[in-house]
Amino acid sequence: MDKIKMTTPLVEMDGDEMTRILWKMIKDELLLPFVDLNTEYYDLGLENRDKTNDQVTIDSAEATKKYGVAVKCATITPNAARVKEYNLKQMWKSPNGTIRAILDGTVFRAPIIVKGIEPYVKSWKKPITLARHAYGDIYKAVDMKVEGPGKCELVFTDAAGNETRELVHEFNGSGVAMGMHNTTKSIESFARCCFNYALDTKQDVWFATKDTISKKYDHYFKDVFQEIFDAEYKARFEELGITYFYTLIDDAVARVIKSEGGYIWACKNYDGDVMSDMVATAFGSLAMMTSVLVSPDGNYEYEAAHGTVQRHYYKYLEGEKTSTNSVATIFAWSGALRKRGELDGISELAGFADKLEKATIDTIESGIMTKDLALITSLENVTVADSEEFIKAIRKNLEALV
Repeated sequence: MDKIKMTTPLVEMDGDEMTRILWKMIKDELLLPFVDLNTEYYDLGLENRDKTNDQVTIDSAEATKKYGVAVKCATITPNAARVKEYNLKQMWKSPNGTIRAILDGTVFRAPIIVKGIEPYVKSWKKPITLARHAYGDIYKAVDMKVEGPGKCELVFTDAAGNETRELVHEFNGSGVAMGMHNTTKSIESFARCCFNYALDTKQDVWFATKDTISKKYDHYFKDVFQEIFDAEYKARFEELGITYFYTLIDDAVARVIKSEGGYIWACKNYDGDVMSDMVATAFGSLAMMTSVLVSPDGNYEYEAAHGTVQRHYYKYLEGEKTSTNSVATIFAWSGALRKRGELDGISELAGFADKLEKATIDTIESGIMTKDLALITSLENVTVADSEEFIKAIRKNLEALV
């Protein structure tokens, strides 16, 4: 069989720990035998980020703007323990946060539905797509420790030098303070990304913030969404028979739990971070969730929504077999390859991505799965495969499809 040719590179962002091990297995077993893989490679492993003073992360995001499509492995966001463990120069920021700040846009996350893996929420019949704003708020915040009594103010100085001040808090003792921001341009992009995605997928959009408490910050998001919807999307939504509505974030949570699913739930950055993990876990597993960043400039970055699986990595280093779920990472690759094929007019590449996903789902539905799924499946007499066995089982099914 001739390998499928690629004309434009994918931006490949390698990562950390167990997901880095799975990354290589996936390439060796499921991609390189079938595709003449063309990537521009960036090593976003923590050691290399430290070595390059995190310039490699910035470079990978700029490359994504150049080529339009990227695929990213899970990466470590270091805390104090990680700084010590890896002997880092400093506590580097989240690579996802850095990339998203450069690309802007919205992260869309949706569960991968497989027979035998039923949602914990029994009312859910259809996937829930979580649309997470990918810029600003606490991910670009400035925070500080307050060591003693004093006044903390939020100060804006305009281009003419005029100041506007708001009192944050009059401290009687020590504490902490934070300043965060967003931009009209980014909020507008967020709204349009959500509405365009709804038109493409013919789904309703729910948007939720806490405007009753955050009467300027969150209320501004609400106003921008409504203005853009009314001016640009209302008629098209009505034609398709889909709807948009706004509600408070706490009300949205209650509605989501009682719903059947089948809609886009749009959230601000932090809300989306938390709620996407809740939705993923309730559908079965964090490792069964697709994730793609869609920028207003038409750039796409596909990734696994979960972490680097640190505990399994330590077992791997000790020579132990692990049963680590690689499905989300496989679907990151398939999503990127499909989009690259669509943009470049290579139907064989997009078709291969479809077959890779089908082979993965068929493997699980045949009863071969990793331990995390075996613990929750309703299928009987399943085979628990280790990390490598699972990927090789997928390859066997993939070979039958191609």
